[in-house]
Amino acid sequence: MSDSYSMEKEEIYSKVMRAGRRTYFFDVRSTKAGDYYLTITESKKFTNDDGSFHYKKHKIYLYKEDFSEFKDHLSEMIDYIINEKGEEVISERHQSDYKKEDHTEGPQSATEAGTVLDEPAPSNFTDIDFDDI
Repeated sequence: MSDSYSMEKEEIYSKVMRAGRRTYFFDVRSTKAGDYYLTITESKKFTNDDGSFHYKKHKIYLYKEDFSEFKDHLSEMIDYIINEKGEEVISERHQSDYKKEDHTEGPQSATEAGTVLDEPAPSNFTDIDFDDI
């Protein structure tokens, strides 16, 4: 490996955030020209049937010219989620006593009225598998 290649991959500053089966790595790296950029890597642990395990990783490269807009969008999305749903995590996976509310009022339930509660709402975005990129 050449010195220029190892300089490009050099980690200048790193932080690790563990979150259950996921680990997030935030790494400041240097380009060949000596400028800095950020990589954010999500590593998720999967257990195979035989008990062995493997990791799937997804990486985002973030360059200085995009920092301000990225930060603004991320802050806006976080604020939206907190304002709409609060900070409490409510899910069947994270809260063992979580139960779906029964919206039955009178003789007609929400399902009978034509509302299906178990189907997810349609989304306006495309789900992208980063392994395909």
